[in-house]
Amino acid sequence: MYSREEAAQIKRDFWTRFGQYMRPVPGASGDTINWLNYKTGIRHLFFRLDAGRQQASIGIEIRHPDPEWQALYFDQFKALQKILESHTEESWDWQLHQYDEDGKLVSTIRTILPGVNIFKTDDWPRIISFFKPRIIALDAFWDLVRDGFE
Repeated sequence: MYSREEAAQIKRDFWTRFGQYMRPVPGASGDTINWLNYKTGIRHLFFRLDAGRQQASIGIEIRHPDPEWQALYFDQFKALQKILESHTEESWDWQLHQYDEDGKLVSTIRTILPGVNIFKTDDWPRIISFFKPRIIALDAFWDLVRDGFE
């Protein structure tokens, strides 16, 4: 078991390593991208990378406080599902209106890599290999469809 400080340091080390690995990768439009803190340019819309003790996940989070607007964004993505799947080359899990660990209403489109642990450095290559092609695919997808959300 790790202390809170040790756990935080291990997470920082992982995300630093992932950021360094992704730094030379340009975005779909040729721009430099902060892959760890991806800016969609749309308020309440985020691309999330997460890694914990049992899994890693990547996805789109819609956090608009108005459930109707959240559903509208979700429906816009649903209409673009085939394009998203052609970029990611896989189907993702779609969840409209669920509550997160803080009790906030959120809608998600994501995929999960089970059986990995961010606290096991031996799992880091698998987690990075999971994140890299998917965040690049999300960026290419977003570069293509972003204007429809503005």
